[in-house]
Amino acid sequence: MNDMTSIHAAADTNQATIEIGRLMEIGGSSSQISLNGQVLGALQQDADPSIAMAGQVGSQVKIRIGDRWLIANVRSLKLADADSDLILGHIDFLGEGEEDRFTGRLLNFRRGVTRYPTPGSRVYPVSSADMKQMYAADERAHIEIGTIYPTEDIRGALYIDALLGKHFALLGSTGTGKSTSAALILHRICRAAPEGHIVMVDPHGEYSAAFKGTGEIFDVGNLAMPYWLMNFEEHAEVFVTSTGADRQMDSDILAKCLLAARAKNRAAEGIAKLTVDSPIPYLLSDLANILQNEMGKMDKAGGTAPYLRLKSKIDEIKADPRYAFMFSGMLVADTMPQFLSKIFRLPGYGKPISIIDVSGVPNEITSTVVAVLARMVFDYAIWSRGEAQRPILLVCEEAHRYIPSDRVTTGASVRKILERIAKEGRKYGVSLGLITQRPSDLAEGVLSQCGTIISMRLNNDRDQAYVKSAMPEGARGFLDSIPALRNREAIICGEGVAIPIRVALDDLEPEKRPASTDPIFSELWNQVGGEDQIIGRVIKRWRSQGR
Repeated sequence: MNDMTSIHAAADTNQATIEIGRLMEIGGSSSQISLNGQVLGALQQDADPSIAMAGQVGSQVKIRIGDRWLIANVRSLKLADADSDLILGHIDFLGEGEEDRFTGRLLNFRRGVTRYPTPGSRVYPVSSADMKQMYAADERAHIEIGTIYPTEDIRGALYIDALLGKHFALLGSTGTGKSTSAALILHRICRAAPEGHIVMVDPHGEYSAAFKGTGEIFDVGNLAMPYWLMNFEEHAEVFVTSTGADRQMDSDILAKCLLAARAKNRAAEGIAKLTVDSPIPYLLSDLANILQNEMGKMDKAGGTAPYLRLKSKIDEIKADPRYAFMFSGMLVADTMPQFLSKIFRLPGYGKPISIIDVSGVPNEITSTVVAVLARMVFDYAIWSRGEAQRPILLVCEEAHRYIPSDRVTTGASVRKILERIAKEGRKYGVSLGLITQRPSDLAEGVLSQCGTIISMRLNNDRDQAYVKSAMPEGARGFLDSIPALRNREAIICGEGVAIPIRVALDDLEPEKRPASTDPIFSELWNQVGGEDQIIGRVIKRWRSQGR
């Protein structure tokens, strides 16, 4: 094998049958191989990009066992000796396939290993023809999202049912093309399923531009989300301002008065089990009047302070125009059927995605609004059991804001419902898609509930370690290359792919991209003119709290 002329002669026939090393040690998912540095150097000039990459970190090698090929991923390499051409490497087994008796090629590849090889087995490079077999999408419903690295023509596919059935997470530092990748995946899903039901929470108003043709866009101007859809916990987050012992007293008073206000509605007649959480319309003025009446009673507990606190908060929210999208007097009618129909796209009329732009929602209640939307999705799924199933995908951009780790404690109700969807959603037909740039700030365990993880470049060490701990064992070698990914490149592991893949994502048409491009300082800081009018218009919008 050290005779270079014989190597080049064989290269013209079938490079994939050239031995590049031996299996040294075997141990579960990870084993050790030795590689011939001279042979690897000769193969680097090969026309087949997969063979030219043979033996590099992140590349695949194959080992024959009987009539099967075992495929493994190279995780790490080191020189055995300063003066030798012997390279030692660790590999992770990915799966196995049958060997074609006539061509020696790989057939019927599948994840997992049934028989392990013995030390001394020969190691060969994986060719592009082998990779085509490994990554070929089977007859299951799938979407193509990019090209497998390092090839130029092998397509990377995501299986729709496995991706959505077991939740997914899209991770990546700012500027790696995360929003565009999310738009790409959702566009492809919408194209494959034009009667789908997707609800996306968009905290920065980026995705309206991307889905104006294929989805319905909702913001504070047209969302019209009735306040009475909130359950008691969400009411308490909005109306109860006190802390400590006072908070418990205020909450008890609010619960009593809220139940009385709901009971006054005609829709509550005949409901034997009316609770404070039932989505029954009520008038805010009724709630204020009941508080006033309770405050006048002689046997009340704790003086008048709790009643005054609650009443002044309700009056403040009623008077604040920023809250009109939710707390307007116009929203007292029973519009629940229309609201669910438009938000969940039931029916969708060929527009399967709802973009909920919460960028204009006052910061104090953003978490509550997201909690109500997420809970509506989950409650609808629970109460519609026995009906024709209509699974819903809930996508949360900036997920670390809503499901924060224990170090951050904001918005208890939104964290509670999203964690519940992560754990139980798939039993009821609710899928969760989490998009975040800080996976280490997510609540413990949520990432491991995601069956598919799509990771773009992560620059932070803690984030990288967090993602690795949530990944299956065989994917660890792929994850070591996360810091080295280029923009719009991703590593995908889990249920949504046949085996872990590194993929260069497709370009998205300009009209389908989200409005998340970075400002071009070198150009914009050379432009001048019209500043007086700009400031005037901005201040006018600022003061009127509208766009």
